Amino acid sequence: MGEQPIFSTRAHVFQIDPNTKKNWVPTSKHAVTVSYFYDSTRNVYRIISLDGSKAIINSTITPNMTFTKTSQKFGQWADSRANTVYGLGFSSEHHLSKFAEKFQEFKEAARLAKEKSQEKMELTSTPSQESAGGDIQSPLTPESINGTDDERATPEVTQNSEPRAEPTQNALPFTHSSTISKHWEAELATLKGNNAKLTAALLESTANVKQWKQQLAAYQEEAERLHKRVTELECVSSQANAVHTHKTELNQTIQELESTLKKKEEEIERLKQEIDNARELQAQRDSLTQKLQEVEIRNKDLEGQLSDLEQRLEKSQNEQEAFRNNLKTLLEILDGKIFELTELRDNLAKLIECS
Repeated sequence: MGEQPIFSTRAHVFQIDPNTKKNWVPTSKHAVTVSYFYDSTRNVYRIISLDGSKAIINSTITPNMTFTKTSQKFGQWADSRANTVYGLGFSSEHHLSKFAEKFQEFKEAARLAKEKSQEKMELTSTPSQESAGGDIQSPLTPESINGTDDERATPEVTQNSEPRAEPTQNALPFTHSSTISKHWEAELATLKGNNAKLTAALLESTANVKQWKQQLAAYQEEAERLHKRVTELECVSSQANAVHTHKTELNQTIQELESTLKKKEEEIERLKQEIDNARELQAQRDSLTQKLQEVEIRNKDLEGQLSDLEQRLEKSQNEQEAFRNNLKTLLEILDGKIFELTELRDNLAKLIECS
């Protein structure tokens, strides 16, 4: 086969709404296979996607196309030939990046192929232009065919200016002028004949070129139609391999998801245990906080009691100090009284002795 798939992926396919040119219209109910195809006979890269037997994407990559990432999982490109904008929604950012890389790679390859094709066409057309340029070096103008006014007037001037007084001496110039006139007439007839032949050939070539262009356009349309049909048939035939490959990828993806799910469940159990531990710690923290508040309240009560006791102790100390002072005063008074009594006893004893 001339066209073979070189890269395939899975994506949801969309097209821009032709009426609003803003909203996306899904062309597939589920993810379908989107493939890059390479036609080695025409050196063309295409993006093709089938939904069953219906081709929902058939876009030929050209050098002026651009694939734009509009989000982490969505990309789009405009196809001027199909007069639409295609959009693809992928399952992951990795698949989108891979598709964009392939698009850029095949776009560059299409550009190089186009340049090579143009170079070949230039090399092919250059020799024909050179050969045509060698045959027709100057354009045919009325002056070149019929001669200029001076050239046309030369024979008449020569004939009218013949001197009649000396016919014998001017017979040779008259014969020479007649020969020149015949020569110019022969040249003129030859140029007119050549001009008529060239004009007829040019008209025939123009008609042939138009006819060939029409036939070429018809052949190209027919070839494009047949090529699309062959591509659709090839896509249908290669769909089984793509489905098998996709099934294998899905199985691997399912296994990876199951493994990931198991890890997530273990992680959830671990987080639940951590949450329970955190709740227990929170309960202990609340209990300790309440006890701490109770201790602080009790401490404040004890501080109040201590302050009261300190005040009472200070008052008692003041009262004791006052009592000591009073007792000391009484002792001093008592000492005076005792001293007076002692003197009185001594005086009485002296009086007794004297009597």
